[in-house]
Amino acid sequence: MQLADFEFLLTQEGQQWLRQTAQTTITPTNHLQLAAQLRMHLSPNQAQAILETTLLRQRGIGKFSHAAEMYFTRPALEQASSEIVSRYRAQRFHQAGIRAIADLGCGIGGDALALAEQAEVTGVEWDPVRLAMAQENVHVYGNGQRFHPLQADLLSLSPLPVAGLFFDPARRDERGRRFFSVYDYQPPLSFIDRWREQVGETAVKISPGVDYAELPTDVEVEFISVQGEVKEAVLWYGRLQTGVRRRATLLPAGLTLTTKDETDTIAVTPPKQFLYEPDGAVIRAHLVETLATRIRAAKIDDDIAYLTANEAIDTPFARCFTVEDYFPFQLKRLRRYLHEHQIGQVIIKKRGSPLDPDKLIQQLRLRKSDTGSCVVFLTFVGGETAVIIGQER
Repeated sequence: MQLADFEFLLTQEGQQWLRQTAQTTITPTNHLQLAAQLRMHLSPNQAQAILETTLLRQRGIGKFSHAAEMYFTRPALEQASSEIVSRYRAQRFHQAGIRAIADLGCGIGGDALALAEQAEVTGVEWDPVRLAMAQENVHVYGNGQRFHPLQADLLSLSPLPVAGLFFDPARRDERGRRFFSVYDYQPPLSFIDRWREQVGETAVKISPGVDYAELPTDVEVEFISVQGEVKEAVLWYGRLQTGVRRRATLLPAGLTLTTKDETDTIAVTPPKQFLYEPDGAVIRAHLVETLATRIRAAKIDDDIAYLTANEAIDTPFARCFTVEDYFPFQLKRLRRYLHEHQIGQVIIKKRGSPLDPDKLIQQLRLRKSDTGSCVVFLTFVGGETAVIIGQER
């Protein structure tokens, strides 16, 4: 989308077309038909802008409460933090008393709209379309007067006179391929070092799959999970740190587990009555042993993030399963077990196993007449490949 096309969306005519098109749910089946209808009245670029905006608004409903009024580009929507995560992060700035923030690489304003609820925000973005969208999106949330757009190249911009920084580097290339190393981010993570010489209170959004070896030693790293799915990680610097090295946070509840409760080595035992599957944020934060201490559990293997205990303790940081059986992995033995117990449906989970779950399900030859179900864990127990049969509590 070009800037002229976006500006058309803001006109009275553009708004009227957006309202009209929003009445239809766009699907692969009707997409071409809707495009043809729009082109009977609008230029091809305008028609595409209306159609794309309507489609992305419909896709953005799960991320933003005001998605139906917002503006997106496809890559920006995919990469934007959800509103619940943005608000959680913004609260940390607020608690630290930071009231003037530079949002470096603000994109379409997914974080600025939360930061601007309680602070003056300078949104820095090179792409004029994304910057214009950010301004409109923050306005949708009623905070437009506290958002100050600045079109600039971050690599040539001098540090701004603000009290806090939020840095969201690009983690994909122009074709949408992910960057896995912080050195490949655009700009790279090291870019923030120059700004931090003047502004110590900084937060950096990074991929949750980051290699710990690439992280600075003077930061707090927080892994954030939303409804059981790890979404992102954040590096906290300066007064934004809370005195711990690693943190796992579960949203929307806001529950957290930290290195403050770190413990000694956890015992390794065969599976007991119950098996715990820690939340991904706990695993990424290297806090599995901390969780094990909290729920009085052991590990089933030194290198596998499953925990086990004879007592079922409710915890938001892990899912709990009743263990029905376990044995060394052999396809014939597993197939025989499932047939003998009339198991016709299985959910396969794996940790450490190279097996392909979809291929394994075909090899199990489950009978449609069998009505039982179970969870099959493909993993290691005490260094040996194993299968654990369980039921979620």
